[in-house]
Amino acid sequence: MEAYLVDWLSLLLRWAHLVVGIAWIGASFYFIWLDNHLEPSADPKLSGDLWAVHGGGFYHAEKFKGAPPQMPARLHWFKWEAYWTWITGFFLLVLVYYAGAELYLIDPSVMPLSKPVAISIGIGSLIISLVVYEAICRSPLAEDDAVLGSVMFLLLAAAAWGLCQVFGGRGAFIHYGALLGTIMVANVAHIIIPGQRRMVEALAAGRAPDPKDGAAGKQRSVHNTYFTLPVLFTMISSHYAFTFGGRWNWLVLVALTLTGGLIRVWFVMRHKGRAPAWPVVTGLGLIIVLGIFMSPGTEKSLQSEVKFHAVKSIIDARCLGCHAPKPTFQGLNEAPKGVLLDTPERIRAQASMIYSQTVIGKAMPPGNLTQMTVEERALLERWIRGGAKLD
Repeated sequence: MEAYLVDWLSLLLRWAHLVVGIAWIGASFYFIWLDNHLEPSADPKLSGDLWAVHGGGFYHAEKFKGAPPQMPARLHWFKWEAYWTWITGFFLLVLVYYAGAELYLIDPSVMPLSKPVAISIGIGSLIISLVVYEAICRSPLAEDDAVLGSVMFLLLAAAAWGLCQVFGGRGAFIHYGALLGTIMVANVAHIIIPGQRRMVEALAAGRAPDPKDGAAGKQRSVHNTYFTLPVLFTMISSHYAFTFGGRWNWLVLVALTLTGGLIRVWFVMRHKGRAPAWPVVTGLGLIIVLGIFMSPGTEKSLQSEVKFHAVKSIIDARCLGCHAPKPTFQGLNEAPKGVLLDTPERIRAQASMIYSQTVIGKAMPPGNLTQMTVEERALLERWIRGGAKLD
């Protein structure tokens, strides 16, 4: 019953996280688009304006230089989308990766950690990343966006490497996404919204708003839009074990972070009316190179035939506790995702899943709880690549 309730809680949290995340990212993308599509205005009070048609109606958006001449009767703020995205995401992190740290966070073959230590490192990585980010954004480096961006990328690459040296691949990837998400929501909570409040207060008091607040808010909004695609990748990465399960998983994370950033660069350029091909070509090139680099080898050892009885003995010992009609693993009432490995036919039917999740990705068994050896994974690989025969 407890596992059933946890599944429901996980579902509701994940659903809520997705809904509020879409609201936040959608608003972020829209305002970046809007800012880059503003037309010059004859009104000296305006930075620009834009006419648009959508949903059967016409809209007229105006952006003021600093603030409007008087306070509007009602002012809409965009903040709770960001706050609730982080809140639901953090509770989901606690429910899945901290409560189940021995399954999804800790990998003894990477670093043998106790559960409290692993959780402390996970939370600490979020705090330290935010402190470092704020420090460089408040330093002279922030005066040059190109220099600041380069330094940030190098620090993110270091964070990706460090997390992958401490946690299992799945836990490392999700914490990388979590630290980016934490930085993004902190930008909203500590820079963008406070700056906007000061602008509103200045307007209400009859003072000219400080232009530094607007400039800082825009800079952090741009950072957030470049972080968005890498965060979305880490959210879906757990479905693709080959990305986080290999030896060079940190390099995969760095490459796909750069790819996501380049794709956003292209979109921002396109919004401004000039969209050279190099960001997209470079991003796609990185993915192609990554795919080739990660492709399975063709070692001669793969040529030797493997008998199915050897494969079944591994599956029975390492996998059947969960993937049986009546699992014996504590807390499971049914096989995860309905995957059954209790008969030869079912094992062969799941050969591609076994290859991606167990051989290449090493995501299964979770946390390697059943102690599957390197030799056993190699034997499974030889069987699958040899045609997954049952004789």
